Amino acid sequence: MYSEKVMDHFNNPRNMGEIENPSGVGTVGNAKCGDIMRMYFDIDEQGVIRDVKFKTFGCGAAVATSSMATELVKGKTVQEALAVTNKAVMEALDGLPPVKVHCSLLAEEAIHAALWDYAQKNGIEIAGLEKPVEDIGEKEK
Repeated sequence: MYSEKVMDHFNNPRNMGEIENPSGVGTVGNAKCGDIMRMYFDIDEQGVIRDVKFKTFGCGAAVATSSMATELVKGKTVQEALAVTNKAVMEALDGLPPVKVHCSLLAEEAIHAALWDYAQKNGIEIAGLEKPVEDIGEKEK
C-alpha cells in the first residue's frame, strides 16, 4: 500500500522533463526491475541547484521517488544535495513498501550521478562524492 504522498507524486510529478545544456546529468538504472532514472541539474556559480528535472522509466514508486528527490535538492547547494539519502526520500514520501525501497536508492544514486557529471565537466572535486554506479543492483549486493 502506498502513502498519499507517494500517490500524489506519482499522479502529479514535480519537475518532470529535461534541461537543455544542463550543468550535470546523471543516469542510473536497476537491471533487476528495469527502472531507469535520469536527473538534470542547472547549477549556478555559487554551487546552488537553481533547477532540476527528471525523466524516469519505471514503476509508480520510481516516478514518485524521482519527483520527491528533485523537490529535496532544488534550491540546495551541491553539498546539501549530496547529503540527500534514500532514507530522506522515503521519509519525505511517508514510506515505501519494502519491495520498492530500491526506487529510493535509484533516486539517491541519480543525484550523485548528476553531481559527478557536474564535477567532471567543471574539473572540481566534491567532498564526499564517490563515482556512482550505473546499475544500483551493484550496490544492493
